[in-house]
Amino acid sequence: MDPATCSGEEKIKDQSPIEEVALTVPTTDDPTLPVLTFRVWFLGVISCIILAVANQFFMFKSNPLTISGYSAQIAVLPLGHLMAATLPTKRMRFPCTNWHFSLNPGPFNIKEHVLITIFSNAGAGGVYAISILTIIKAFYRRQISSLAAWLLSVTTQVLGFGWAGIFRKILVEASYMWWPGNLVQVSLFRALHDDEERPKGGLTRMQFFVIVLIASFSYYLVPNFLFPSVAALSVACWISKSSVTTQQIGSGLKGLGIGSFALDWAVVSSYLRSPLATPWFAIANVMIGFIIIMYVIIPIAYWTNIYNAKTFPIFSPDIFTDDGQRYNSSMVLTSNFGFDGEAYEKYSKLHMSIFFAFTYGLSFATLSATISHVLLFHGKYIWQNTKASLGDEHVDVHTRLMRENYNAVPQSWFMTILVLTIGVAIATCAWFEQQLQLPWWGVLLACALAVAFTLPIGIITATTNMTPGMKIMNEYIIGYLFPGRPVANVIFKTYGYITMVQAITFLSDFKLGHYMKIPPRSMFVVQVAGTLVAASVYFGTAWWLLESVENICSPELLPQGSPWTCPYDRVFYNASVIWGVVGPKRIFGSLGLYRNLNWFFLVGVTAPLMVWVLCKNFPEAKWVRRINMPVLIGATNMMPPATAVNFICWGTFGFIFNYLIFKRNKKWWSRHNYVFSAAMDAGVAFMGLLCYFALQMNGRSLNWWGEAVDDHCHLATCPTQPGIVVHGCPVVQP
Repeated sequence: MDPATCSGEEKIKDQSPIEEVALTVPTTDDPTLPVLTFRVWFLGVISCIILAVANQFFMFKSNPLTISGYSAQIAVLPLGHLMAATLPTKRMRFPCTNWHFSLNPGPFNIKEHVLITIFSNAGAGGVYAISILTIIKAFYRRQISSLAAWLLSVTTQVLGFGWAGIFRKILVEASYMWWPGNLVQVSLFRALHDDEERPKGGLTRMQFFVIVLIASFSYYLVPNFLFPSVAALSVACWISKSSVTTQQIGSGLKGLGIGSFALDWAVVSSYLRSPLATPWFAIANVMIGFIIIMYVIIPIAYWTNIYNAKTFPIFSPDIFTDDGQRYNSSMVLTSNFGFDGEAYEKYSKLHMSIFFAFTYGLSFATLSATISHVLLFHGKYIWQNTKASLGDEHVDVHTRLMRENYNAVPQSWFMTILVLTIGVAIATCAWFEQQLQLPWWGVLLACALAVAFTLPIGIITATTNMTPGMKIMNEYIIGYLFPGRPVANVIFKTYGYITMVQAITFLSDFKLGHYMKIPPRSMFVVQVAGTLVAASVYFGTAWWLLESVENICSPELLPQGSPWTCPYDRVFYNASVIWGVVGPKRIFGSLGLYRNLNWFFLVGVTAPLMVWVLCKNFPEAKWVRRINMPVLIGATNMMPPATAVNFICWGTFGFIFNYLIFKRNKKWWSRHNYVFSAAMDAGVAFMGLLCYFALQMNGRSLNWWGEAVDDHCHLATCPTQPGIVVHGCPVVQP
C-alpha cells in the first residue's frame, strides 16, 4: 500500500492500516524478557566481525558475494540455545561497582535474537568509505594515512545516527511508514520462535523454512561452482555468434537482455534486494521504468547515434576516448594529483556508453522528482507531523505498545553523536588535507545536503522498499565548487550521500525493533556498538588485502583467472574520474559533450506534478495512485553494475509472488512469502561460503565452457560505428 493517496487518510484502528503488516507482525509484547544479555554481546560482536571480514573479502572478487544478516540470524539460534543450556546462572558483579549481571538469565528469547541480528546486520552492511581507500591505493596508486582512512570509515558510518534521530518520529512511529523489507525478518523470527501447530495437510513455517533452506543450499552448488554460466543465459547469443547487433540486443550482461534469463537466486536478489520483500506497486513501477528506458529510450538513442553512441558499447560502466578505447586517467593528472587541462585537450575528451550517459540524466530526473513527489504527496502529512509531534494521528497498535512499555531514546543521545562526529570529520579533513583534498567547509556542506534529503528519501524507502540514488547531486555540486580533485569529490559524496543512507539503515533497524517490541535504548546501544565494530573490521580487512595482494584491482596485471578484479570499485573509480578529475563543467556543463542531459532535471520536476493532477481529477482511479515517479524514473539506478538479466528475473519473481500468489492465495502468502525469501537468501549464503573455503580458495575448478560467469556474448561490447578499431571486435566498413 502506498500512503500517497488522494482521497484522504484511512482511519487507523487497533491494528496497522497496512495489510501486509497486519498479516505479518504480532500485536503482543512481553516487556519482562531480558534483552541486553551476555549472550547478545558475545554472539552479536562475533557475528558482526565474521560478516564484516567475509563481506569485505568477497567484495574485491570478480563475483562479489554478499553474506546477508540472514546467515547469522539462523546460525546464532542454536548457539543461543546452547549457551542457555550450559552457562552458569549465578549472578556476577563487576569489580568495584554494584552492577550485577548473569551469564545466563534464562531461556534464549526472541528479543535477544533480534538484537544479535542487528549486530550482524551492521557487519553485513558494508562500509562505503572503503572504496575511497581502494581507489587511492589500487587505482590511482597513491598513498593515504591509515589513521585518515580509519577515521573516514568510522565517521561516515556513525554520522547517520544524527539524521536518524531528527526524523525518527515521522519515519519510525508513523504507521504508514511501514518499511516493507523488515517484514522478511519479522516472518523469519516468528518462524524460528513461535510455537505453531502444523496445519492439516500442510507445514509449519519452520518446517517450510528448513525445506526451502536445504533446497536453496543444495541447488546453489550449480550456479556457484558446477555451472556458473546459468547466472546469465542469453539465447540470442547462442543463435548468432557473429552478429554484433544481435548480441547487443540479446546479452543479459552487456546488452538489452531480450530473451535472457538466469537460474540463480543470487541474480534475482543481488542488486535490488529480494523482490518478495517489495510491494507489487513498487515492482510494477520499477519494471515499467526499466522497460521504457531499456527498450525504448536506449535503442532509439543508440541507433540514431546520439553522442556518437555507436563508437562505444551500448551498455558499459567504463569511460572511453574519442576513438573508443579505454580512458587512461593518469594521462590528465598532474604530479600533485590535480587535473591537467592542457593534457586533457591533447589526449581526449571523456566519453561514456549511451546507457551510462543516460543513467546520469535519469539520476538528475530522479533527484528533482523525489523532491517534487514528496512535496506534492506527503507535504501535508510532514507538516502536520511537525506541528503535532506529540499527537497520535498516525499511531497504530505497535507504536502504542512501545510508548506504554519502554522509555524512548533521549534526543540528546543522537545530538551528542552528531556534534562529536561532525567535529572529528572536520578535524580529519583539516589535518590530512594534503591527502584528502577536502576543506573543512566541504564537510559542513555535505552534512547540510544529507539532512535535507534524509526525510524525502526515507519516506520513499519506507513505503516502497526502493531507495532512489542521490549521490549524483553531491558529485555535481563539489565537482563545480572544487574541480580537479578526485579524492575530495568522493569524500564529499560519502559524507553527503552515504551518511544519509546510513540514517535510512538505522531507521529501518529501529522500525524492525519497533515491530519486534525491542526497548529503543537497547536498540540504540547495539546499533552504535555494531557500527563501530563493523567499520573498524571492514577497514582492517581492506587494508590487509590492499597491502598483501599484488596488483589487486588491476586485471591487466593480475595472473590469468585471478579473482581480485574489484568490479564495484571500478565503477566508483570511473565516477571519480568523471566528476572529480575532469569535472561536471567539462562533461555536463558549458564545455561538456553531455550538457543537454541537464534537461532531465526539468523532466523530474514535472513528472510527479502530472501524476498529482491526474490523482486529483480521477480520485477513484486506484492505478493512478500507485504511480511513483521517483521509483519509475530511477528504476535503472543500479545499472551498472546491475544488468538487464537482474531486472528481468527480479521482476518475474516479484510478479509471481507479490501479485499472482498475493491475489489468489493470500493465506499461503501471509504464512510463507517472507519465510521463502529468507530461506533462499540463507541457503545461497551458506553454500557460497562452503564452496569458497572448500573448493575455490584451493584453486579447484572444472575448467569447462560453463564455468565462466559470462553469457558468452563477446561481441556485445563492440562498436558499430564504421572505421572504429577495438581489440577483439570486427571493424565495420564505411
